[in-house]
Amino acid sequence: MTLRAFRRSEVADQLRALGVRRGGVLLVHTSFRAVRPIEGGPEGLIDALCAALGPAGTLVMPSWTGDDEAPFEPAATAAAEDLGVTADRFWRRPGVVRSDHLQAFAALGPRAEAIVKTALPLPPHTPDSPVGRVHDLDGQVLLLGVGHDADTSLHLAELMAKVPYGIPRHCFVQQGGHRVRIDYRENDHCCRRFALADDWLRARGVQAEGPVGHGTARLARARDIVGLAVDALLRQPTLFLHDPAEGCADCDEARASMRGIIPNSG
Repeated sequence: MTLRAFRRSEVADQLRALGVRRGGVLLVHTSFRAVRPIEGGPEGLIDALCAALGPAGTLVMPSWTGDDEAPFEPAATAAAEDLGVTADRFWRRPGVVRSDHLQAFAALGPRAEAIVKTALPLPPHTPDSPVGRVHDLDGQVLLLGVGHDADTSLHLAELMAKVPYGIPRHCFVQQGGHRVRIDYRENDHCCRRFALADDWLRARGVQAEGPVGHGTARLARARDIVGLAVDALLRQPTLFLHDPAEGCADCDEARASMRGIIPNSG
């Protein structure tokens, strides 16, 4: 069966009905495959998001590369494939502002520069990262066809709660015409237990859920997501890691980092 394509105006109406604030800041993580077809494809979805926000609103999407080895060129480097086609189309759009570093986000609207033009945040989602600035500006987070496992605000919560795990990572940047390696530790794991945020937000009645296109969307204030996660992590710092008995290699690596026994990880 062929699904009908939603018009841009219909999608904008769905977003408004969900609770997207006109004139607000909106951080979007999306899978176009989950919501398609939409008139105009991914560009049509971006048009609908902009229409729901209005001209005073600011739309933000992740735009990092996923490649810590290669040089980053804001005007040329493609977004990581796992961010989806919408994110990769968005940074190429006229008027969109993109970060100058490989942990990039892209934004369109009056607050775009203030959100994405940060110094290189290491680890990627520090309070002075684009995610942190969305939080500080009381922005909303829209998970469009994806769950909280894609929610970067929960990585911000981990750092604010000072979780004890951190995987050794490195990246390369250009400094003074030279390629320089920077080593850091990242609060990384499989992220599947980020789904716990659904329970916390629903229990407080602060997460809206509903249809957008042919998919399902979740919408909440970044401050609600982060606040509830920080409270939970302060009580149980390893809450987002699978139990060792569950056999999750990524979470096992994160647990091992607390004991400083991760060989050959950099």
